[in-house]
Amino acid sequence: MTLARSLLLALIAWAAGAQAAPDPFKSTYQPAASTPTLIRNATVLDGTGRRLDRADVLMRDGKISAVGTGLAADGATVVDAQGRWVTPGLIDVHSHLGVYASPGVNAHQDGNEATDPVTAGVWAEHGVWPQDPGFYTALAGGVTTLQVLPGSANLIGGRGVTLRNVAGTTMQEMKFPGAPHGLKMACGENPKRVYGDKGRAPSTRMGNVAGYRQAFADAQDYRGQWEKYERELAAYEAQQKDGKGSRKKGDGDAKPPTPPKRDLRLETLVGAMNGEIQVHIHCYRADEMAVMLDLAREFGFKVAAFHHGVEAYKIADRLAQEGVCGALWADWWGFKMEAYDAIWENIAFVDAPSNGCAIVHSDSAEGIQRLNQEAAKAMARGRQAGLEITPEHAIRWITSNAARSLGVAGEVGTLEPGKRADVVIWNRDPFSVYALAERVYVDGAVRYDRAAPPAKPESDFLLGQPAGGAQ
Repeated sequence: MTLARSLLLALIAWAAGAQAAPDPFKSTYQPAASTPTLIRNATVLDGTGRRLDRADVLMRDGKISAVGTGLAADGATVVDAQGRWVTPGLIDVHSHLGVYASPGVNAHQDGNEATDPVTAGVWAEHGVWPQDPGFYTALAGGVTTLQVLPGSANLIGGRGVTLRNVAGTTMQEMKFPGAPHGLKMACGENPKRVYGDKGRAPSTRMGNVAGYRQAFADAQDYRGQWEKYERELAAYEAQQKDGKGSRKKGDGDAKPPTPPKRDLRLETLVGAMNGEIQVHIHCYRADEMAVMLDLAREFGFKVAAFHHGVEAYKIADRLAQEGVCGALWADWWGFKMEAYDAIWENIAFVDAPSNGCAIVHSDSAEGIQRLNQEAAKAMARGRQAGLEITPEHAIRWITSNAARSLGVAGEVGTLEPGKRADVVIWNRDPFSVYALAERVYVDGAVRYDRAAPPAKPESDFLLGQPAGGAQ
């Protein structure tokens, strides 16, 4: 039984039959109004590994309706994409937009709750500033979905949130409906430096691992308390009714069991162990990734992706065997000791094994604007190493593989009928250094049009304020 079910039973007990409260911070995202649209005669990379030349993409009711050649318009608005390329909307699995917003002032430093090595109870979404201009510049680069994560100061930094890249007044207006939370963890130098420099644990990699293990051991105990409560509640309810559903005589004085006190930190970790939260781990070295995989096995959770992972190439076969993605940079390296043993073929080598899951991520307000070019660099390096990597395959690194790691592959990441119509029209091959996103659709609606400035959303911050305005 899931933690969500456990909490529901607790609420029922506390409220004596009253209706349970709704999910907190529920998404209020609503797709913009859209008209049926047929993009005609483009080179289509559909995200599944297929390339279709002189092909059409039909969008209806915010969904992909059909992809093929010679599709009938059936009253749809026709966009002539001769000479253009079409891909799914790009997805960045590692962003700090909104929690480290522009301008980069102290008032906008909301990504690290660096007060304890384990802050699993915090949620990145509660620090997201929707007016961050970075959302718009990412949209101009073709990014339609992104995961905003806490920073890497802590062993367990808290929950990440998956957002639709649309303008909103509130975070809830951007929140991807039904997308699971992510759990941000970090190994290596960052947590041991942040807390070791304060004279606190952890100050070593040994301390890091002990900290993870204790946190998850506490979560196991917490889950056991709730499971015990569920059994006692079920027994109590059975005692209160006979076979026909009527109350038994003499049971009127029986008291229901008392539920455990909620612990938001442990609640998040139980969600990860129950498979309800996707686990994303900032980790550079191959040996530490192997330790984290063993940790996951010990406590029964699944690692969705290792992020940064400059040494992921050393354990590419194991990552593929265990179904773990590598969310990686094309060429970042050498900025600290654990980032030194990098190779430019890293992404291509993680992708190479059967079921290999390579992802290009940004971790940067600038890099998110050119994920396509970062993927192009990785593709070129892989080809130089003798690997045959086609555009139709490499596009998966910034679309379908990314969607898989976020737990939203059933809705986005490919141009397949029934999925959300997140579509980018590029002026040329998206892996060209000269490529620009000309038009970006989110749920079938134009959210960015390079040729039509009124269609470009603007951050209120960029509008500025009159001279002499309030400070």
